[in-house]
Amino acid sequence: MSDETLVLGLGVSGCAASEALIARDYKISVVDDFPSEAVKNWAGKLSLQLLPSPAVDKWDNFIQGFSQILVSPGIPDIHPVFSAASRAGVTIIDEGDLAAEWDQRPRCAVTGTNGKTTVVTLVTEMLNHSGINAVAAGNLEKPVVAAIEDGAAECFVIEASSFRLAHSFRFDASPAAWLNFAPDHLDHHSNLEAYLQAKKRVWEGVKDSSDAIANLSDQNVEQHSPEGATGFGIDGSYCYVRDFDLIFAEESILDIRDLKRRMPHDLENAQASLLIASKFGADIDSCVEILKSFEGLEHRVCLVDQRNEVSFVNDSKSTTPHSTISALRGLPGAVLIAGGKNKGVDLTLLKEAKPHAVIAIGEAAQEILKIFEHECSVEVANTMDEAVEKAYKKSLPAGTVLLSPACASFDWYESYVERGLDFIRAVSQLEIP
Repeated sequence: MSDETLVLGLGVSGCAASEALIARDYKISVVDDFPSEAVKNWAGKLSLQLLPSPAVDKWDNFIQGFSQILVSPGIPDIHPVFSAASRAGVTIIDEGDLAAEWDQRPRCAVTGTNGKTTVVTLVTEMLNHSGINAVAAGNLEKPVVAAIEDGAAECFVIEASSFRLAHSFRFDASPAAWLNFAPDHLDHHSNLEAYLQAKKRVWEGVKDSSDAIANLSDQNVEQHSPEGATGFGIDGSYCYVRDFDLIFAEESILDIRDLKRRMPHDLENAQASLLIASKFGADIDSCVEILKSFEGLEHRVCLVDQRNEVSFVNDSKSTTPHSTISALRGLPGAVLIAGGKNKGVDLTLLKEAKPHAVIAIGEAAQEILKIFEHECSVEVANTMDEAVEKAYKKSLPAGTVLLSPACASFDWYESYVERGLDFIRAVSQLEIP
């Protein structure tokens, strides 16, 4: 077996890892199952031969010449590379494994079905506000191998998706938080158990069990948390909400009425962020200041406009029933615009949300129509403009229109961002008599 690395998948992560390997004089080969023209041009500029992806039954022979295979996060569990590597005894790694080998600066991590990006953002801001130079990496369009090139960084805050965790040889971060768990990405993972096992790996590299930060209000997280984990979310845990007080280490540190974001999921994100940042060296006063000033991230339960006493809220980032239910808990009685490309999850869970009415969109429209046909008023819309118009009429008087799709965007749009921007445009162009 030669000392050569195969890089499979040439998205942002795969390309960054390839460039980092080349810069360190590694011998590599690259494969992409469906290479775009941009990928072909990128390979050409680096004088890399872009190898054709072998047929399903040819992977065993194909990987014989490699010592390790770096698999990009977007490669699904059912890809033949995994079974072939297992049979051949070839190591599967993630780009984060390379970063951990090359750079020993501290890192913490956040996983969960929802809320990862928000918590990573909060923790990074808390640390920086405390005078600690922290850099966010992972799923934020900045791979870890790219982040470690920042020589001024004192530590890294890693957004750990299930894709990243599943493909890692050994995930290494401490402290590490698991925010919540709900069915998701079942079009990527072989089954729900595989998704769960991937999430559990976030605690694989904690230095002490107390560095495992767990949302104890989530049954799945609580059941799989190690003994001695630092909990949040329930009375008596290290961090929780009691009435209007945010309790941290048995002391009230702020009145939640002072927060700009205080829906139930916002408060859970705040608790997790406090615990991670404080364990990483942030001072509590700085953390509280960041929480009080935080206005949220785009496309995550954001007020777009108020027209004729109707509020329009953009939650395009919501791609699971779990996150849509969370949004509706904070906006009871809203008219829900939902649908898109189902990621293999059970959308009937949306019944728990009890919206005032539903406008169904995208590939999953008929599925959503059947779910709500005996629950509330429900209609199908064929465009975002039509969805906004119908939702507005059903929200009168003085109601709320909530775009929280519970599905991926890849039927009508290239991304959840494009979907959210189209919603904002449709709201701005809505004709109101």
